[in-house]
Amino acid sequence: MPLNESGEMYLETIYVLCEKGASVRSIDVAEYMNYSKPSVCVAMRNLREHGYIVTDGDGSITLTPEGLKIANNVYSRHETITNWLIGIGVSKDQAAIDACRIEHVISQESFECLCKAVTEIV
Repeated sequence: MPLNESGEMYLETIYVLCEKGASVRSIDVAEYMNYSKPSVCVAMRNLREHGYIVTDGDGSITLTPEGLKIANNVYSRHETITNWLIGIGVSKDQAAIDACRIEHVISQESFECLCKAVTEIV
Protein backbone atom coordinates (compact mmCIF):
# COMPACT_ATOMS: atom_id res chain seq x y z
CA MET A 1 0.00 0.00 0.00
CA PRO A 2 1.49 3.35 -0.98
CA LEU A 3 1.66 5.75 1.92
CA ASN A 4 0.26 9.24 1.91
CA GLU A 5 2.16 12.24 3.25
CA SER A 6 0.78 11.73 6.75
CA GLY A 7 1.97 8.13 6.90
CA GLU A 8 5.41 9.13 5.69
CA MET A 9 5.61 11.83 8.34
CA TYR A 10 4.73 9.35 11.10
CA LEU A 11 7.39 6.91 9.88
CA GLU A 12 9.96 9.69 9.65
CA THR A 13 9.11 10.82 13.19
CA ILE A 14 9.50 7.28 14.53
CA TYR A 15 12.84 7.06 12.73
CA VAL A 16 14.08 10.35 14.18
CA LEU A 17 12.99 9.38 17.69
CA CYS A 18 14.62 5.94 17.37
CA GLU A 19 17.86 7.59 16.28
CA LYS A 20 17.91 9.41 19.63
CA GLY A 21 18.38 6.01 21.26
CA ALA A 22 15.32 5.58 23.46
CA SER A 23 12.38 3.29 22.87
CA VAL A 24 9.54 5.03 21.04
CA ARG A 25 5.93 4.91 22.13
CA SER A 26 2.81 6.54 20.72
CA ILE A 27 2.93 9.28 23.36
CA ASP A 28 6.44 10.22 22.18
CA VAL A 29 5.21 10.50 18.60
CA ALA A 30 2.23 12.60 19.72
CA GLU A 31 4.43 14.98 21.71
CA TYR A 32 7.05 15.30 18.96
CA MET A 33 4.47 16.03 16.26
CA ASN A 34 2.18 18.03 18.56
CA TYR A 35 -0.75 15.76 17.63
CA SER A 36 -3.46 14.33 19.85
CA LYS A 37 -2.95 10.87 21.34
CA PRO A 38 -6.12 9.50 19.69
CA SER A 39 -4.96 10.66 16.24
CA VAL A 40 -1.58 9.03 16.74
CA CYS A 41 -3.18 5.80 17.98
CA VAL A 42 -5.28 5.57 14.81
CA ALA A 43 -2.22 6.24 12.65
CA MET A 44 -0.13 3.65 14.52
CA ARG A 45 -2.87 1.06 14.05
CA ASN A 46 -2.94 1.77 10.30
CA LEU A 47 0.85 1.58 10.03
CA ARG A 48 0.87 -1.67 12.01
CA GLU A 49 -1.93 -3.21 9.89
CA HIS A 50 -0.01 -2.40 6.70
CA GLY A 51 3.25 -3.85 8.00
CA TYR A 52 5.28 -0.67 8.48
CA ILE A 53 5.67 -0.94 12.27
CA VAL A 54 5.41 -3.48 15.06
CA THR A 55 4.67 -2.85 18.70
CA ASP A 56 5.66 -4.98 21.66
CA GLY A 57 3.81 -5.68 24.87
CA ASP A 58 4.78 -2.41 26.54
CA GLY A 59 3.84 -0.29 23.51
CA SER A 60 7.32 0.28 22.13
CA ILE A 61 7.25 0.91 18.38
CA THR A 62 9.77 -0.56 15.95
CA LEU A 63 9.94 0.05 12.23
CA THR A 64 9.73 -3.04 10.05
CA PRO A 65 12.30 -3.33 7.24
CA GLU A 66 9.76 -1.78 4.83
CA GLY A 67 8.90 0.98 7.31
CA LEU A 68 12.59 1.68 7.89
CA LYS A 69 13.25 1.86 4.15
CA ILE A 70 10.50 4.46 3.66
CA ALA A 71 11.42 6.44 6.78
CA ASN A 72 15.09 6.52 5.83
CA ASN A 73 14.20 7.68 2.30
CA VAL A 74 11.95 10.49 3.55
CA TYR A 75 14.50 11.57 6.17
CA SER A 76 17.28 11.58 3.58
CA ARG A 77 15.18 13.74 1.27
CA HIS A 78 14.42 16.09 4.15
CA GLU A 79 18.07 16.49 5.13
CA THR A 80 19.27 16.94 1.53
CA ILE A 81 16.58 19.47 0.64
CA THR A 82 17.06 21.37 3.92
CA ASN A 83 20.81 21.63 3.38
CA TRP A 84 20.36 22.69 -0.24
CA LEU A 85 17.90 25.43 0.73
CA ILE A 86 20.23 26.69 3.46
CA GLY A 87 23.06 26.64 0.93
CA ILE A 88 21.18 28.94 -1.42
CA GLY A 89 20.42 31.41 1.36
CA VAL A 90 17.16 30.29 2.96
CA SER A 91 17.13 30.62 6.76
CA LYS A 92 17.60 27.38 8.68
CA ASP A 93 14.09 27.42 10.17
CA GLN A 94 12.37 28.21 6.88
CA ALA A 95 14.49 25.65 5.03
CA ALA A 96 13.34 22.92 7.44
CA ILE A 97 9.68 23.94 7.04
CA ASP A 98 9.89 24.00 3.25
CA ALA A 99 11.86 20.76 3.06
CA CYS A 100 9.15 19.06 5.10
CA ARG A 101 6.64 19.95 2.39
CA ILE A 102 8.85 19.24 -0.61
CA GLU A 103 10.14 15.86 0.60
CA HIS A 104 6.72 14.26 0.14
CA VAL A 105 5.92 15.51 -3.35
CA ILE A 106 9.23 15.60 -5.21
CA SER A 107 9.64 12.76 -7.71
CA GLN A 108 12.56 10.37 -7.45
CA GLU A 109 13.86 11.68 -10.78
CA SER A 110 13.81 15.30 -9.63
CA PHE A 111 15.37 14.39 -6.29
CA GLU A 112 18.21 12.51 -7.99
CA CYS A 113 18.84 15.48 -10.30
CA LEU A 114 18.80 17.84 -7.30
CA CYS A 115 21.36 15.63 -5.54
CA LYS A 116 23.53 15.61 -8.64
CA ALA A 117 23.30 19.39 -9.02
CA VAL A 118 24.14 19.94 -5.35
CA THR A 119 27.17 17.64 -5.66
CA GLU A 120 28.39 19.48 -8.76
CA ILE A 121 28.11 22.87 -6.99
CA VAL A 122 30.06 21.69 -3.96
